[in-house]
Amino acid sequence: MAESGVNPTAAALLGLLHEGPMTGGQLMAAAERRLAPYWSMTRSQVYRELPVLAERGFVRLGKPGPRMSQPYAITASGKRTFSRWLAEDPGRDTIRNPIALRIAFGNLHSPNQLKNLQAAANEYHTDALARVREQVKNAKKEGDTYDASALEFAVAYHRAALSWLKSAAPS
Repeated sequence: MAESGVNPTAAALLGLLHEGPMTGGQLMAAAERRLAPYWSMTRSQVYRELPVLAERGFVRLGKPGPRMSQPYAITASGKRTFSRWLAEDPGRDTIRNPIALRIAFGNLHSPNQLKNLQAAANEYHTDALARVREQVKNAKKEGDTYDASALEFAVAYHRAALSWLKSAAPS
């Protein structure tokens, strides 16, 4: 655990709550919209972290809404913790690419399996690249240069993945 005492998922939730109170579902939607191109977060992670953040006084619960949805709002303590987290060393990247892992064992695949693997990966990265380029365009239009900058990482990632796939394994 970092000096701030929060993990990256908890910090991401605190960062998103700077936009205003949100339910767990709204936080998931915001994370999907803003962070998914370069940071994955699962529903179970969100719902596991929210009670911990509340218990530690970093968020407070609002009045339950429809279908007992529970809004959360960041507290002053949560804002201070998030600021400390921002100032910490981010650590090293963790690379976990399921396609690269499978290609590493390419000699155990049939030629058709490798061909299908590459085709599916190409399709995914091509589609993802188009989506994230649109997100960059929208972020720039809205004047959110920081969001656009983070999204440019995802653009570069998908471009690099497509370039790598061309030479990754014989088709």
